[in-house]
Amino acid sequence: MAGVADKARFFLERSVPQLREWEEKSIFSKDEIRSIVQKRNDFEHRVLSPGSTPLEWSSYAQWEQSVESLRSKRCQRLKLRNLNSAHAGQARVLSIYDRGVGRHPASSALWREYLTYMAKVNAAKRWRKTMTRALRMLPKDSEMWVMAADRFASNGDMASARNCFMRGCRFCSSDCTLWLEYARCEMKWLDKIERKKAKGESVPAPRPKNDDDELLLLGSDEENEDDDLALPEPSKAQAKVIDEKATQELQSNPAMNGAIPMAIFDISRRQPFFKPEVGEQFYMMFVSFKKLSVQPRISQHVLDALDEHYPNDPSTCNLHIRQPLLGVSAFAAEFPRNLGTVLQRLGSYLETTTNRAALEKKSIAWIDEYLQLEGLDQALRTVLERTKEKLNAGAAN
Repeated sequence: MAGVADKARFFLERSVPQLREWEEKSIFSKDEIRSIVQKRNDFEHRVLSPGSTPLEWSSYAQWEQSVESLRSKRCQRLKLRNLNSAHAGQARVLSIYDRGVGRHPASSALWREYLTYMAKVNAAKRWRKTMTRALRMLPKDSEMWVMAADRFASNGDMASARNCFMRGCRFCSSDCTLWLEYARCEMKWLDKIERKKAKGESVPAPRPKNDDDELLLLGSDEENEDDDLALPEPSKAQAKVIDEKATQELQSNPAMNGAIPMAIFDISRRQPFFKPEVGEQFYMMFVSFKKLSVQPRISQHVLDALDEHYPNDPSTCNLHIRQPLLGVSAFAAEFPRNLGTVLQRLGSYLETTTNRAALEKKSIAWIDEYLQLEGLDQALRTVLERTKEKLNAGAAN
């Protein structure tokens, strides 16, 4: 423990100038500063001790954020500006997270919390470097790739977002999460461009392709640094997940006809994770973009593929059953008529599906979603409740 105590004292001593300024300017009282020091000392001993957990590092960083938030509010109330330690609190939080991921490099949750905080405080340069470190450490973490690609897309850099998604998909070929988010990102982009064109606004030109797949953020003044920031390289087997032909197809930018989302779905069908339930997720995600003009074409492409390879699977049957209601509000005038069509299809597909129990379970799930709506017409509620009772009775038998 002697080593732990020495290390804790070292990190605590670094905050002495900040604490003295707080006391001199009456931001915190002596008792409050004493309490802060004691709390920091407890946290330091806890995280530096053998057997510390990522949760303890996270708790430490979050507590420091609460202290920094309180300091900021008191400075505003006291009208204090230009403090010498104005950024010391933020730097301390970043340091804690950095030490934490160094101690627990396999903790995906701690990496994401660290990256979220950097995005919150607009530390773009540090975010870029840390994201690259995280992806090198956890190349098969789908959520990390999504986080990186969404950052590019939110800044309007779809070329880099696509590069990031494609690189990630080569590593994450055993799970559908990243592939779904890639397709969702493309749908959001199509929707955004279509709305801009409808308003007569100019569409931003795509950024040149980054051949090195480096994490370069818009607005960063450090893009020409010599630091090694390349993303992890896939193996030869992983590189074959998206071959050269598929890469060219995904990097093309057809005139708003939805070819890229459909290409993502088609390539995902060749992956080990693909099954009818994944196709169902793709379909439901696509139809959620109900205002996009090419959405019917894209969603029909998915349904046709499922009809071809899994015609009587519960997932395929469920999509055919629900199709008339998708994108229609439960309070719209056409909803009752469409519900009648759905119930007719339900009876038909229950007879032909390969797994009646699974289809009944899926049907009960979407019926429950409508029953939870407040203000639903009482007649419709009665019909749905009776249908649910019949399905429950069939499942019991």
